[in-house]
Amino acid sequence: MAGHQRLGNLVVLYDENRISIEDDRQIAHSEDTLARYRAYGWHVQEVDWTAGGEYREDVEALHRALVTARETTDRPSLVSLRTIIGWPAPKKRNTGGIHGSALGAEEAAAAKAAMGLDPALSFQVPAEVLAHARRVADRGAEAHRQWDKTLADWRALNPGRAELFDRLSERRLPEGWADALPVFEAGGQIATRKASGEVLNALAPVLPELWGGSADLAESNLTTMKGEPSFIPEELATGAYSGHQYGRTLHFGIREHAMGAILNGIALHGGTRPYGGTFLVFSDYMRPAVRLAAMMKLPVTYVWTHDSIGLGEDGPTHQPVEHLWSLRAIPGLDVVRPADANETAVAWRTILENDDRPAGLCLSRQNLPVLERSQESGLSPAEGAARGGYVLAEAEGGRPGAILIATGSEVPIALDARRILQDGGLPTRVVSMPCLEWFQAQEEEYREAVLPAAVAARVSVEAGSSLGWYALVGAAGTSLGIDSFGASAPYQSLYELHGLTAPKVAAAARASVERAQRKADAR
Repeated sequence: MAGHQRLGNLVVLYDENRISIEDDRQIAHSEDTLARYRAYGWHVQEVDWTAGGEYREDVEALHRALVTARETTDRPSLVSLRTIIGWPAPKKRNTGGIHGSALGAEEAAAAKAAMGLDPALSFQVPAEVLAHARRVADRGAEAHRQWDKTLADWRALNPGRAELFDRLSERRLPEGWADALPVFEAGGQIATRKASGEVLNALAPVLPELWGGSADLAESNLTTMKGEPSFIPEELATGAYSGHQYGRTLHFGIREHAMGAILNGIALHGGTRPYGGTFLVFSDYMRPAVRLAAMMKLPVTYVWTHDSIGLGEDGPTHQPVEHLWSLRAIPGLDVVRPADANETAVAWRTILENDDRPAGLCLSRQNLPVLERSQESGLSPAEGAARGGYVLAEAEGGRPGAILIATGSEVPIALDARRILQDGGLPTRVVSMPCLEWFQAQEEEYREAVLPAAVAARVSVEAGSSLGWYALVGAAGTSLGIDSFGASAPYQSLYELHGLTAPKVAAAARASVERAQRKADAR
């Protein structure tokens, strides 16, 4: 992708030592790596320190190659440096034994002697080496002075852009930006992926730092901001997508892992807030990059659509089952599964307000009702989603006899089950739990108010693995989910097949009440 995008400010130094942990690389590798990069459109140079049969670390040759790479601005550069790993250790050099293990005292002493150092001394730095290295500070100070002057001159000529630059550098959101978020009218039906797309379109004018795209699924993920050009060399634009080097729509191609890695690089560079979309089931392909984003606390947003068996006829290969809990297992990643369009808008706002960690939005393919949230309906405002979990519908006729906990497309199912239970005389609370990570971050008093310990009868409802829900439903509770793979059929049939229906939820709640009573009687 770097070659396709002609990223001339990217230089890769490739250590061609031909040794891996399992010794000589030829045991498993015979490809022509440099030919591959040339085919990608990269500028490739070779520096061979083994040429002529005698190993010589020609630093000047390497420097010349790096200067040439820096001056090549129409494409990325690869500098292949042929080295001998472990040089000059006499026994372990050029072997797999040097790859991941310590030299040992004897071999270390021999290597020092070969370099003209005293084998009896540790961390010895010759005076001329130290003096040479310290010249870096002087060069850096001068470069810094020149940069500061350039920046000050630019600020004087561009006060408005300088103010924007400072805001972006500090990851500050502009005043009143959230006023641009759409409010969705109750009573209609809209998939949360479509609601997410409308949020992105609404935020495009007010958050210039927000940009991204999809791994070749833009029409399904709805990640393309309307009217925004593509980020692409102008001559590579297409009839469907116009663009240039200042474009805002990224086309990652069918490269989920690369997309995750690129988003990390953009976030590390600073100044902008990147997002990338694919189907939730394909989060598997990008998991290592997602894990690193969490480790590095990068504000990357993943738009993972088609979040359940609700995608229907595409079948089990495309239906995520274990993915929600697999992703929730990553420390520092917020996994957000909103119940309707207005929860989706609140989720986007909350994610953008957090600048110290990544988040994944898990969004429905199928339409979901936009919930009527009013005093008459008894449903709480979507603002509660910002706390990760909240009481969406309170029990009527007394303290809750049972609590239904649901996420995403299963929240309407839980609300229908509540009506069945209320009509049968069981006061029932429904808790919408779009983000467990946000909920767990709330103070204990709030969490107890939402899920009081005194109410042991609980049912969780989520169209995915039930693996982690038992921590919230307790010994008397039940977790309704999907602990097998899905099937290919209209999504309504699949929900029936897997028992994710209001009558089944209501029956599970009544059974949970009975278990809780037996346990109480036994005490």
